[in-house]
Amino acid sequence: MLTNNSNIKLIKHYIGLCIILIVILTGCSKTSSNISTDTQDAEYITKSSFLLNTEVTINLYDKQDETILDECFALIAKLENIYSRTSETSELYKLNNRTLPHEGDLYQISDKLSDLLNFGLYYSKLSGGAFDISIEPITSLWDFTSTDPVVPSDTDIQAALPYVNYKNLHLDGNNIAFDKDKVGIDLGAIAKGYIADKVKDFLLSKGVNSAMINLGGNVLCIGEKPDGTTFHVGIQKPFADRNEIIGVMDINGLSIVSSGVYERCFTVNGVQYHHILNPKTGYSYDNGMISVTIISKKSVDGDGLSTSCFALGLEKGLKLINSLPDTYAVFITSDYEIHYSDGFKEATNFTLK
Repeated sequence: MLTNNSNIKLIKHYIGLCIILIVILTGCSKTSSNISTDTQDAEYITKSSFLLNTEVTINLYDKQDETILDECFALIAKLENIYSRTSETSELYKLNNRTLPHEGDLYQISDKLSDLLNFGLYYSKLSGGAFDISIEPITSLWDFTSTDPVVPSDTDIQAALPYVNYKNLHLDGNNIAFDKDKVGIDLGAIAKGYIADKVKDFLLSKGVNSAMINLGGNVLCIGEKPDGTTFHVGIQKPFADRNEIIGVMDINGLSIVSSGVYERCFTVNGVQYHHILNPKTGYSYDNGMISVTIISKKSVDGDGLSTSCFALGLEKGLKLINSLPDTYAVFITSDYEIHYSDGFKEATNFTLK
């Protein structure tokens, strides 16, 4: 549902955009985006609301139709009510609790849920299980949004691990079966990207050719700026002020997605725990990675790959990205070194600051 403080406003703004993907290595805040300005005036309309457990913002640059923005947010709310793991009204929640219609062991699901599950299973297989959509028995034990977070007991984690394996899911069109009754699905690592792509498709169907979709750090550009230049996207320096970046990319119609230890985390007894959980251990990945940023055509791919590459670590993550066409990445490791995939600088016209 849209929050009461959702607003729509028509504002004068400089057209040059620099979406700063925040890589905050000293704290545990959600990924966000800041906007800087250029010198040419232009009008755009924007709307923000709290959905998908994050702040969602959409800017339209070549249309002044507020109805389009309203329809975008209605679409996001509708899709959230399919893919949410925690909302008792969502289709996924009902599937995990086995309350959907079924014939024997086959549960009947919608086209939209089946489509996203296919993407989730694809990246589960591509990563060799380092990314695993069946991790719900583990993620349900952790709460990274609590004001007083606690580490789950190791007994509970060990009891849940036998149910985590994407191979326990069998999807056939609109039917899905589970090898074990306590197997559950969590699409949180891929749903925002999929939804961003659906919003882009909707905007294109409405004749929008210049827009920015930001689903809490999943940034998806439609086309270029109205003056014909590309969007400029920067990645912030580790341990630096938000306005200090490592470099700037030129982005035209592409997706930028980051996964990192800074997004949702907490510290207990001097140990930091973050939300990217290892399906093999039930605890946060500890593999020398701080963040991964993916540049891709589709945001669902950026979502799946950012988590997969983070989980795989630098060497295997780079190998995976370098095997994929039209897909690029920036890795930041715990020694604060920056690593680029093949062709990244050329594809994005990356300029190091």
